[in-house]
Amino acid sequence: MKTIFRIISLLEGISYLLLLFVAVPIKYFGSDPSYVKMLGMPHGVLFITYIILAFLLKSELKWNNKTFFTILIASIIPFGTFYIDRKYLKN
Repeated sequence: MKTIFRIISLLEGISYLLLLFVAVPIKYFGSDPSYVKMLGMPHGVLFITYIILAFLLKSELKWNNKTFFTILIASIIPFGTFYIDRKYLKN
């Protein structure tokens, strides 16, 4: 399950960056909301999956509360999931 979490973490991070740095500027500067609509749903699904998997892996990977909180917060910070992968998931 750790491998699946790493993949979801990577995809969630990429989708978040695309949403923030590509789709949102196109929406506001180019007056085209279609990219936000197109990327929003997949990002939402990946975000929810990331959170659920984090809860499922907490006991398996023996994360203390501080580590677990860091992993959860990283999902809302740009580039955060990449940091989590490098620091806590990569062996």
